[in-house]
Amino acid sequence: MLVHTVVFWLKESLSDDQKAAFLADLETLKEIDSEGTFIGTPATTDRPVIDRSYDFCLTVLLENMEQHDAYQVHDLHKDFLAKNASQWEKVLIYDAD
Repeated sequence: MLVHTVVFWLKESLSDDQKAAFLADLETLKEIDSEGTFIGTPATTDRPVIDRSYDFCLTVLLENMEQHDAYQVHDLHKDFLAKNASQWEKVLIYDAD
């Protein structure tokens, strides 16, 4: 099992409509074959070690590296990147197995 987590910090200049469009595009990634996909925003938990500075988080559970590699080149993933890369200020990716 590979856990693929992507954390997005959007540009501060984005309007609420642009943020909603980003989220709608992010939701399309759920259509790509995986073992499960979760999209969320910072929780209200409050401890010194928790980073809540991001806007959206995507976590995708993948069976193996082959499924990960297929996910990366899937048309929906490529379309999401092409359409939305200009919308974020920062992205961090954490892959764990």
